[in-house]
Amino acid sequence: KLKDGPGKLSLHRGNIADREVCRKLVADTVATYGRLDYLVCNAGLLVENKPQAMTVDEWDTAIGVNLSASFYLAQAALEPMLAQGGGRIVFIGSISATMGVAAQAGYCAAKAGLNGLSRSLARSVARKGITVNVVVPGVYETDMTNGMSEKAQEVVRSLIPVGRRGKPEELAHAVMFLLDPRASYITGSVITADGGISMGD
Repeated sequence: KLKDGPGKLSLHRGNIADREVCRKLVADTVATYGRLDYLVCNAGLLVENKPQAMTVDEWDTAIGVNLSASFYLAQAALEPMLAQGGGRIVFIGSISATMGVAAQAGYCAAKAGLNGLSRSLARSVARKGITVNVVVPGVYETDMTNGMSEKAQEVVRSLIPVGRRGKPEELAHAVMFLLDPRASYITGSVITADGGISMGD
C-alpha cells in the first residue's frame, strides 16, 4: 500500500477533465512539496458504445478523461519543471490506440492522441531537462479489466502470447524506468509493456 511506503502521500479529489482542477492539483502539490519532479498520468475511463450510438456526452467524457486531462496536467506541470530545470512526464497509453476496439471509439482515439501529444511536448522541452514518454500497457489486473465479463476476460487472455494479464507492479516498473535519472536520454518514446498482445496472431 502506498501509505506504508517511503515518502509522503496526499490525496485530492476532482474531475481531471476540468482544466482548472488539473491546474489546482499541480499548484497544491508544488505548494506542499516545493517542487514537482514527476508527473505520471494514469487515470483512465472506459466508455463503451457502438460508434453509431455514441452520444456527445460519451465522446466528450472519453476524450476529456483519457486525453484532455493529460494535456491539462502536463501544461500545468511544465511551469514548475521548467523553473526548476527538469522533470519527467509519463503518459499511460493503451494498445487500443493501434489495435482498435469496436465499441471504444472515444477511448481508442484519446489513447492514440497521447502518442502525438507526448512527442509534441517532448520536442518542445527536450533541451530543458524534461522528458516526455508514453508507456503502453496491454491487459492488466485492474478494477477496470476485472469489471469485464468472465467470457470477455478469457477471450482477451487467449490473445496474450505470455498467457496471462499483467501485474500492476510490472507496469509500475516500466514507469519507474522512465523516471530514473539514467533514462534522461529517452524522450518522445512509446514503450510497450503488453505481454506481446499487440504483435497480433
